[in-house]
Amino acid sequence: MLEAKNINVNYDARVAVKDVSLRVVPSQVISIIGPNGAGKSTLLRALNGNVGPTSGEVILDGRPLRDYARRVVAQRIAVVAQEADVRFPVTVFEFVLGGRYAWANMSAWGWESDRDIELAHNAIAETELEGFESRLMNELSGGERQRAVLARALATEAKVFLLDEPTANLDLAHQATMLRLIRARCNAGNSAAVIVTHDVNLAAEFSNEVLLLKEGRTIAFGSPQKILTEQLLKQVFDLQVLVDAHPVSGAPRVTPVHTQG
Repeated sequence: MLEAKNINVNYDARVAVKDVSLRVVPSQVISIIGPNGAGKSTLLRALNGNVGPTSGEVILDGRPLRDYARRVVAQRIAVVAQEADVRFPVTVFEFVLGGRYAWANMSAWGWESDRDIELAHNAIAETELEGFESRLMNELSGGERQRAVLARALATEAKVFLLDEPTANLDLAHQATMLRLIRARCNAGNSAAVIVTHDVNLAAEFSNEVLLLKEGRTIAFGSPQKILTEQLLKQVFDLQVLVDAHPVSGAPRVTPVHTQG
């Protein structure tokens, strides 16, 4: 589906991503974790083609990503960024419906079809934004806007979701709702997701695999049980933590250990 093969991304002399490989397959959720400046968001942008690798290759459905038109990439890969880039006042419904534009019949006078409208309404309902359709995006709270960004991504019906801090600005209930929606799409077997997050415990609950990055390099990659260990987290974050099992799910539960100096 989507694969990064030994990719490097440089910004002039600075190496942001160094020799990272990652394979995204249907039904899988992969979380990318690391300290600030680890290259997490840069890696995500490379997977979407917004940043070109200095070397290495990103492959989508068996072909180099660079060979696809941007409209085709938008049909297959949906991005949930930390903040919506809304330059003009648009309603929530218009913003979410815009996620269908890559599928539009450009010869039509009005590009949106009945199915486009139905999918937009469904995505708004899934993200608990019913009643917000006529609100302007710039009038929403940060959490409401973030849910609208997810709704737009869901409306695309893309097979790969790339999410950069998707739970930023969300309360606990909506954090869980957002990740459950993504998890459900992936569980259906046709979609996959890559999530950049600072929330180690959410990653443990919702991910099949975790990629630990530090200074642009892969430190470890594997299941949450294998990767979220006290030793590896200490290596990446330089922080002492306690890792035990969540009493309900059994997933790793990470608690920082604070000592008085």
